[in-house]
Amino acid sequence: MELFEQIRREYEFGVGTIQGVAKKFGVHRRLVRDALRSAVPPEPKPLQVRRWKLGPALPFIDRVLEQDRQAPRKQRHTAHRLWQRVCVEAPDFTASERAVRGYVRQRKHEMGLLGRDTCVPQSYAWGSEAQVDWYEALAILNGERTTLQVFCLRSMASGAAFHRAYTNATQQAFLEAHEHAFHYFGGVLQRLRYDNLKSAVQQVLRGKRREETTRFIAFRSHWHFASEFCNPAAGHEKGGVEGEVGYFRRNHWVPLPEVQDLEELNRYLLACCQQDQLRQIDGAEQRVGAALLTEQAHLLPLAAEPFDLTERSWVTVDGLGCVRVRTNRYSVPLVPGTQAEARITASHVELWHGGMCIARHERCYRRRQQILDLEHYLDVLEKKPGALAGSTPLAQWRAAGRWPESFDVFWQALNQRHGRQEGTRRMIGLLQAGKRQGYDRLEKAITEVLAFGSQDDAAVRHLLETANLRRPQPETVELGSLVRYEQPPPVMTNYDQLLSGRLA
Repeated sequence: MELFEQIRREYEFGVGTIQGVAKKFGVHRRLVRDALRSAVPPEPKPLQVRRWKLGPALPFIDRVLEQDRQAPRKQRHTAHRLWQRVCVEAPDFTASERAVRGYVRQRKHEMGLLGRDTCVPQSYAWGSEAQVDWYEALAILNGERTTLQVFCLRSMASGAAFHRAYTNATQQAFLEAHEHAFHYFGGVLQRLRYDNLKSAVQQVLRGKRREETTRFIAFRSHWHFASEFCNPAAGHEKGGVEGEVGYFRRNHWVPLPEVQDLEELNRYLLACCQQDQLRQIDGAEQRVGAALLTEQAHLLPLAAEPFDLTERSWVTVDGLGCVRVRTNRYSVPLVPGTQAEARITASHVELWHGGMCIARHERCYRRRQQILDLEHYLDVLEKKPGALAGSTPLAQWRAAGRWPESFDVFWQALNQRHGRQEGTRRMIGLLQAGKRQGYDRLEKAITEVLAFGSQDDAAVRHLLETANLRRPQPETVELGSLVRYEQPPPVMTNYDQLLSGRLA
């Protein structure tokens, strides 16, 4: 624009010729003529790309893209796949993948195959709707990279969201996460929108009709909310939660969280959800936390009692001291042949007998596994001490970090002092004491005894029991009641005279 102004001024008040102006500014005469015609520079002409190397393959690419109109959306050719096919089917083809990508992008845009729809902005009343979704995320649990399934529920009016991680996206985890979300929001949103996930939908029928699972229907009836389901392969219909997942993953899953277990990770995710209440979404008049406080007055009240999410079954203890739950075996401190009740939740398996919970294991989602607790075999090992060294429960305790190195050192010292069988039996007795007093206290006591240079299990038991000793306090007696026991002090005069005589 400034160059055009200088050219026009020079031609009007300076040199006065097109050739002179062009020579002075070092431009072509055509540019001088364009400046004289109009003070506004003309729009640049679109660049005509000549695809010399790509030319022989253009008919093939156009034919494949036309055939993709009839193919399923997720089974259409990508630009990379097209380039691979062209390279194989036309050996003389020399164009780069970048050239193919550019042409495919242009042709898909012209043919309407990019799948970009125009969406209509929506407004939501307070507490009227929330959107729900699962997504995958990586975290480092106890030093190991683990792929987790994360539940997300986002309110569309306030923008507040709740995230909770599980190892598997089961129906129990799905329903349990709902209850945690309702308590986080302080009430129940009136309508929840979902994908057609198997935890809620058995079969997709025509239109908006769905055949829902019995357990999901009972859960929805218990909490009094309504449900809606998106059309198949139409994730844009719940774009609010999709955008929330992307925001949360970029801001709170990067870098990978490093935690000891899933409970610590969920505490971290809850803190992140609370932290996000301080942000303000574009177009919103107030922060997310303030909007949530306003929305809570419009939510449905929480149910008086939680929905029973446990699955119950009766199991029998086998000869290995285990019960079979689904395809896995879990140890239990009962004699073989005893009937017990298994209560399965999303994260744990509890075994009940006689109205008491006698064993609780972390739920295993792999198949045909043994989940054993050494504590359940201590009574048997007292009679069979030789089975301890090679036992699978001991190996699992070692792998879980529940068997510290100090236990092995003290066990070896007991074997050297009392013999292998008697030393192992004494070590099992200490484990029994640790079962009652706590294994952390047992580890501390063994460490102290080893530090003293002792190898006596009685010393360990003494340290364990010291904290439980209760010495009676002496009763306070008023001195007034002891007056009758007062005696005059002895007179030592004669004794002193005797001493003085001897000295003389």
